[in-house]
Amino acid sequence: MEYRRLGKAGLKVSELCLGTMQFGWTADEAASIAVLDSAFEAGVNFIDTADIYSNWAAGNPGGVAEAILGRWLAANPGRRADLVLATKVRGPMGDGPNDAGLSRVHILNSVEASLRRLGTETIDLYQTHWPDDDAPIDETLEAMDSLVRRGMVRYVGCSNYPAAKLVQALWAADRSGLARFDCLQPHYNLMHRSEFERELESVCREYGLGVIPYSPLAGGFLTGKYVPTQEIPTGSRGASSRRIQGYIRSPRGSSVMEALSQLAKERAKTVSQAALGWLLTRPSVTSPIIGPRSVEQLADNLGAVGLRLDERECQLLEAASAWDPEGE
Repeated sequence: MEYRRLGKAGLKVSELCLGTMQFGWTADEAASIAVLDSAFEAGVNFIDTADIYSNWAAGNPGGVAEAILGRWLAANPGRRADLVLATKVRGPMGDGPNDAGLSRVHILNSVEASLRRLGTETIDLYQTHWPDDDAPIDETLEAMDSLVRRGMVRYVGCSNYPAAKLVQALWAADRSGLARFDCLQPHYNLMHRSEFERELESVCREYGLGVIPYSPLAGGFLTGKYVPTQEIPTGSRGASSRRIQGYIRSPRGSSVMEALSQLAKERAKTVSQAALGWLLTRPSVTSPIIGPRSVEQLADNLGAVGLRLDERECQLLEAASAWDPEGE
């Protein structure tokens, strides 16, 4: 397992980050605990969650994944010091007018609730889940800065920010001497390249931000389990996802899968490992966020550890997944 700096911060994180969106949704608590144990034993020190996981998906009251993670930490108290624990704030955690967003009041209420569920005194990386146009960026940054100064949070980051808002936030932090975003969590994979590569990638490299992309396997499409000539498996994410169905039907999707299959065969890897290997080779990427719901899926993901593609292999995948400047 390689450990990489999170952008220009001194924090070191494993080359794969364990995402927990499936915890309490498609993975029950027992399965989630098994995944956590196996990931830790394999050297994964970076775990990403969010206060809304997985209530938005499963009709739960909120904080389910954080609570599962907190119970795992309580059962294994010696592990906390070895982990980089990340969570996020922004989504609705109630029906009240201040139960969502990036206002000072919601951030302060949410961080205390997350700390209670996680059973820890400090969150290593606290991220804004997506922008909030109703909250001034200075108010958001001042609230995040206060958490760092009080020792409740060590680093701050953001997710799903367009380039203009990201630059605005970085400039505002610099102007006011506030804690700045140290990383970005974008939606980025071989099938979804333009959103990040068009402008965000250059911003992250210019300002020294870590990049921890989510959905690195395009919701399961890049695992190879969807075959255009066969019916979509019942109960799979593709059965209800229009995005994945579009990938399956598109010539670009077929081209990407053909290139990945070729590369996987040459490298004696699985298709998903080849897709993760491409991200791990990208100079701007720090740690892709994997989201296994079982130990078996985790084992497959971990097979990408240490995989770095050469120039020919990168060109093969990038030609197959080339994106239209007008959009994907």
